[in-house]
Amino acid sequence: MERGADAAARALELVLASLEDSKAEDIVSIDIAGKSALGDYMVVVSGRSNRHVSAISEHLISDLKDEGLGSARVEGLETGDWVLIDTGDIIVHVFRPEIREFYNLERMWAVPDIEDRLH
Repeated sequence: MERGADAAARALELVLASLEDSKAEDIVSIDIAGKSALGDYMVVVSGRSNRHVSAISEHLISDLKDEGLGSARVEGLETGDWVLIDTGDIIVHVFRPEIREFYNLERMWAVPDIEDRLH
């Protein structure tokens, strides 16, 4: 594996451990390497309420900083409906369940590549 891919895989392990520790629900990890210039992985999770979404997000941001990955961009923390945390390699979406269901990001990224459909 490449160094960048190793770093992304280690960061993904950290993210998933932090989310588990925060009792995030319905954790889905999607490998988007080669499918998007946005990053290597997208992680989609739910929190039970606005407060839980914010707590999950704040805990993850703290864990990222503790591991030297503190330059993440964060959007939506104020409202707690949908928080986006972008580490560069990993994009984490923390939703309230009804917001997650409305946007349904997993389905959008689950669409097979055109090359996959041709074979």
